[in-house]
Amino acid sequence: MGDSSSEGIGTVVDEALQLLGFKFTLISPHKVTGRLTVAKHCCQPFQVLNGGVSALIAESTASLGAYCAAGYKRVAGVQLSINHIKPAMLGDVVEAEAAPVQVGRSIQVWEVKIWRTESLIRNKKQLVSTSRVTLLSNLPTPSEMKSYADAVKLFSKL
Repeated sequence: MGDSSSEGIGTVVDEALQLLGFKFTLISPHKVTGRLTVAKHCCQPFQVLNGGVSALIAESTASLGAYCAAGYKRVAGVQLSINHIKPAMLGDVVEAEAAPVQVGRSIQVWEVKIWRTESLIRNKKQLVSTSRVTLLSNLPTPSEMKSYADAVKLFSKL
């Protein structure tokens, strides 16, 4: 699909995730997916993916999906609940998938799952974390955010 920097568009879809090395693979109102290779700057001292990084991935992917589902109107996260199931270690590749549970006019609820992939065994995944993100939606959007909406729309069609 593309990557989180939306090359050629000139706008970063999510700067915090890009700085960590996260790459979006799909952005739509129905699903947001992406991957991250667990690097040292993403780990806690025991070379395990930091739970805060998992939380950032969860809230960011859910927010981006909710933004699309709200017709590119501003959203704001109000609740994040995350369960860490298994560790992802330094060098592992993790995949994230955010999908809506409920898309209402003023509240959206998204579920985000993060898996550790086994690159040698195709389609084998182990659940690393599962999250529930609740967001306010359809908030007034500042006019200076129009270029961001245009970049997200373009990226989601790549």
